[in-house]
Amino acid sequence: MLVRDAMSTMVLTIGPAHTLRQAARLMSARRIGAAVVHDPDTCGLGILTERDILNAVGAGQDPDTETASAHTTTDVVFAAPSWTLEEAAAAMTHGGFRHLIVLDDGGPAGIVSVRDIIRCWSPSRPRPAALVG
Repeated sequence: MLVRDAMSTMVLTIGPAHTLRQAARLMSARRIGAAVVHDPDTCGLGILTERDILNAVGAGQDPDTETASAHTTTDVVFAAPSWTLEEAAAAMTHGGFRHLIVLDDGGPAGIVSVRDIIRCWSPSRPRPAALVG
């Protein structure tokens, strides 16, 4: 199976001036764990993850004043839609991260996460019934 088969094509793109709270609200509303940060004045594309926001808040930083640019990972490993899921998983394991921006024709075409890969590799099972105690 290929990255194009697993990736989410609904990419949240934010600017470097977004506050962490704004980014968190947008990510939460879309139920996603990462946003692409587009900064044409510096590095181009970077990624801001839920873990970046969590680390900033945990360190006592103010999510209303801290900006995405201060917490964006700019040394990004990009995937191609034609990568296998094994290649994507190996890149994530080697780099110690959980999301890959997928580039196609020079721009972001999607994001693939560890969760996306697990969904593809796991057999479909019905959800367990809630336990009543």
